[in-house]
Amino acid sequence: MAVPILQQIRVGSYILKQKLKGNKRYPLVLMLEPLFRCNLACAGCGKIDYPDPILNKRLSVQDCLDAADECGAPIVAIPGGEPLIHKEIGEVVAGLVKRKKFVSLCTNALLLEKKLHLFKPSPYLFFSVHLDGLQEEHDKSVCQEGVFEKAIKGIKTAQDKGFQVNVNATIFDGAKPERVAAFLDYAKEIGVGVTISPGYAYERAPDQEHFLNRKKTKELFRDILALGKGRKWTLNHSSLYLDFLAGNESYHCTPWGMPTRNIFGWQKPCYLLGEGFVSSYKELMETTDWDTYGTGNYEKCANCMAHCGYEPTAASDALAHPLKALMSALRGPRTTGPMAKEINMDNQRPAKYIFDNQVQDFMSDVHEDKAKASAAKAKSGKDALAKTA
Repeated sequence: MAVPILQQIRVGSYILKQKLKGNKRYPLVLMLEPLFRCNLACAGCGKIDYPDPILNKRLSVQDCLDAADECGAPIVAIPGGEPLIHKEIGEVVAGLVKRKKFVSLCTNALLLEKKLHLFKPSPYLFFSVHLDGLQEEHDKSVCQEGVFEKAIKGIKTAQDKGFQVNVNATIFDGAKPERVAAFLDYAKEIGVGVTISPGYAYERAPDQEHFLNRKKTKELFRDILALGKGRKWTLNHSSLYLDFLAGNESYHCTPWGMPTRNIFGWQKPCYLLGEGFVSSYKELMETTDWDTYGTGNYEKCANCMAHCGYEPTAASDALAHPLKALMSALRGPRTTGPMAKEINMDNQRPAKYIFDNQVQDFMSDVHEDKAKASAAKAKSGKDALAKTA
């Protein structure tokens, strides 16, 4: 499936309204992470290496709905962790759909068949199933055999029950263009669109050897997209973002385009990079020093070409240059010839590593809350004894 016409119209109208209002920074997609706990331990994931008190924490239904109201983005993506572990995920999705938000529920599909009864088919809901390639590549990526087979079974069951289903694929260094092309052929065969993106180098991911740099990303995607000529793959991306992946655009990222709300709060500056948290969306927008992030500005952003940072840039470019976007859509991504000039990295500031401090602060709060609860319980016990004495 391609991006539904209803969604294209609603999102295009939303962007136009923001432009007419003179808003330079506005959200397109709310990245809503209701938990970090997962039932897989993928080598390329930087979201699950937290202490148990953090992995056990959940956003409430009201937290999730308040975040969507506060942010106002027309699309809500629900990644994790594994969202289907959340006991109230059905209520979260129902509340968002009631608000006519387009909801992309991301899942590894291990629990999909078991949890389908929690949801109702809707033009505002689709499942985005994690698949990093065909069986061999995907099972290797998630570090567990048999996951691909279970995911495909879950996809087909959801489709049979009337749900819209996409897949999302993360591509790492060492990927073979022919195998990626075969995967995209298979996705077309089973009737799912694909969101495809180079993996971001999470500093906490167990596997640090297989993240792509920018040069490798562009070369790899040129090879993949060249193989796709005439094969009519359904890629759930704008034509300009695909052109960017193929090295034909010198885009800077738009980190505020997909703001993140998770168990810590609103994450600075983006979904992939956590360098502080604030209590409100307004505070996120007003206190983040946006100009200090992005490729060319910050070392951690140097090799990022992920869709969560650059699709909003491509969307803005398409609105500003509709003829350019139309021509790109008609001809497809250019896969030969010179690439666009690369962003200068000479003046980027060095990386700061603050994750450990953030975790320590959170755990200190947890221990403090436990101490207060224990003291209150002890006092209550003493008061009860005093009354009976």
